[in-house]
Amino acid sequence: MNDAAFGGDPGRWPLPPASTPQELWWRAVAAGGQGRYACAMTDLELLRRELSGGRLASLAWSTHASFARQLGWHDRARSLDGKALTLSGDDGEAAADALIGLAADALGVGRFAASARALQRAADLVSGSSVARLPVRFAWVSAELAMSRGDGGAAVDHAERALHLAGTLGSTRHRIKSGVVLAAARCSCGDVAAARRQADEVLVTAGASGLVPLRWAVACLLCDIGSGQHLPAEVAAIRDCCVETVTRRGGVWRSR
Repeated sequence: MNDAAFGGDPGRWPLPPASTPQELWWRAVAAGGQGRYACAMTDLELLRRELSGGRLASLAWSTHASFARQLGWHDRARSLDGKALTLSGDDGEAAADALIGLAADALGVGRFAASARALQRAADLVSGSSVARLPVRFAWVSAELAMSRGDGGAAVDHAERALHLAGTLGSTRHRIKSGVVLAAARCSCGDVAAARRQADEVLVTAGASGLVPLRWAVACLLCDIGSGQHLPAEVAAIRDCCVETVTRRGGVWRSR
């Protein structure tokens, strides 16, 4: 299950039943990456019933928040990440996850200064942690903040760092998400041709890996900038198919 959540097999389904709280979290992360939100939320609810505080309880709330953001509910995600931060206690991994989430939540509602403050609070926790995925997440949100502020050059730098770190992490999902962020960052600094090439590559790899939400995200970008490999109608069909798949699997989009 760890390999499905944070390794090289993110599209594996079905997964075996969880026998520990750690496995419940891995299952939820893996299911959410595939857009199986109903299954993921079932495991998170079971985990939260078993644990009232500490690292995994906090991670359950911050994972729920990430699902809310993926579906467009940044306002709801803020309270979930706030709960995650409260429960994190002295655990640096959980606190960093919650703070990075809060930074992303603030970005989604246009609160750029609040996003920067949350990232600043997370920075020391990330640099002092041995959890390899945290610097990748930190770089994603740093790139997104730079894009929101119109600093395309900084956005590309952060996104390229995320892609490099993801390559050493061994997580297919993190590598593909980093590619999505880099495509958007290149677009923000005016390098549309490079953005298009990156996005076309991610569209294929996300589809082959079963990562429906990420395939939807990159298809949305390609609908805006055009694909070098697919007709506009084909890209729109992929986007709409992803929306329908996520809805069928229990996701509730904010715009729908």
